[in-house]
Amino acid sequence: MKTQLTLKLNGKTVNWEGDSSRKLLDVLRDDLGQVDVKCGCREGECGACSVLIDGLLVNSCMFAVGAVDGREVTTIEGYRDTDRFRALDKAFADVSAVQCGYCIPGMVLAAEALLAANPRPTDAEVRAAISGNLCRCTGYNAIVEAIVEASEEGEGLW
Repeated sequence: MKTQLTLKLNGKTVNWEGDSSRKLLDVLRDDLGQVDVKCGCREGECGACSVLIDGLLVNSCMFAVGAVDGREVTTIEGYRDTDRFRALDKAFADVSAVQCGYCIPGMVLAAEALLAANPRPTDAEVRAAISGNLCRCTGYNAIVEAIVEASEEGEGLW
């Protein structure tokens, strides 16, 4: 049975029709062309598929699309044109926090969710906030440093 949903995706209203039990990840990538949302594990373990739903970080591989009806979904593409993104982007570049880049969209969205709730986090709070996002390349230290730097340099943005 098909269900009709309306959501705001990256600031634009989207109407979608289909099986509401499908995973948000699959609908975003396959139906709505949001390939910026990565598929890493399909088990909610890696964070590569992270998106913001009404500002809250979720693993889209574990979230049924039916639960986003009437809600706002933000992927890294929808976040990219913001001053907050630019502050994080600069900080990640300044400390060389990016290697292969696969985890970075999820890491940046995890950082956004953290900084929106806590604009001046400690290293330990950053580590806790990104703990659901796996990175096989960096060892996390540079990522933590970048998020702390963004919180300091971007004071007033969050």
